[in-house]
Amino acid sequence: MRPQQADDATPGHGPPERAGARWRMPIAARPKYIQLETVTKCNAKCPFCPQNEIVRDPARMPEEMWKKIVDDTRGWGITYRPFLTNEPFVDKRMPEITRYIKENDPTARVEFNTNGELMTEKLGRELLEAGVDILRFSVDGFSPETYEPSRVGIDYHKVLERVTAFLDMWARDGYRDKVFTELRMIEVPENSHEIEAYKAYWKPRCTEVLVTELYQWPWTGQKPEDVVLKPCLKVLDEMFFYTDGNATLCCWDVHEKAVVGNVTRQSVAEIWDSHAAACLRDLLDDGRRDLIHLCSRCNAYEGYDFSRFEHEE
Repeated sequence: MRPQQADDATPGHGPPERAGARWRMPIAARPKYIQLETVTKCNAKCPFCPQNEIVRDPARMPEEMWKKIVDDTRGWGITYRPFLTNEPFVDKRMPEITRYIKENDPTARVEFNTNGELMTEKLGRELLEAGVDILRFSVDGFSPETYEPSRVGIDYHKVLERVTAFLDMWARDGYRDKVFTELRMIEVPENSHEIEAYKAYWKPRCTEVLVTELYQWPWTGQKPEDVVLKPCLKVLDEMFFYTDGNATLCCWDVHEKAVVGNVTRQSVAEIWDSHAAACLRDLLDDGRRDLIHLCSRCNAYEGYDFSRFEHEE
């Protein structure tokens, strides 16, 4: 759940065993978003991303596994995100995966976040025809000088050319009102002077432009005293699956520190309702990130105001 969605949510009531919790977070009866790590690879070596630390077997999610996750959740109104800490289009199966998700399920949505370098005309057309709903392009700069130091290994001019060509096709072929497109840039001191030029170029070409802050993964230098003793928005309506079938509490859990189940042995519903997941959510409802290994080095949502969710005796 994103902060703006939490702003509109109704505080939860919780079962009796959570009577002493400080907060009443609106945990969904079923997940609304599912992320699937279909491959572990990326075409970039961004210095701020721990993707290059991932060592997982298999490196590619088997077909029967991603199909099981989709089949377990058909009709739930899920937004599926077939990526995690990786570039989705390294996996050549994405048009096939998109078609399978959308097949016979009018409630399903498919969303991608991509750096855009692999977005060829053929891939773009296949995704649009398969029924993709949301495409977000992460382009963190408006010149090679600001972009390439943060997106190491990717050519800025190729990204600019391919993303622009895709958006031209998206608009020309009648998808502007059917598919949401977004250009997003992480603001850092090196590119802040380009924000207005960035907006001026991209706003007429896509649905929305977003300038955001760089977030910090847990266990990337935080000390025990840095932990934020607050609830978490990630656990309220999202699920995250690795290539090995493990389900984790959080998309920032690169090293599988908070696994709550495995889809090869359980259904998606069983994992969501599992004792492991419930115990971790209860701790987070009480703001006790320090008692969860993954969360004990996390300062996410430090500035978010959770007061509207506080429990009143």
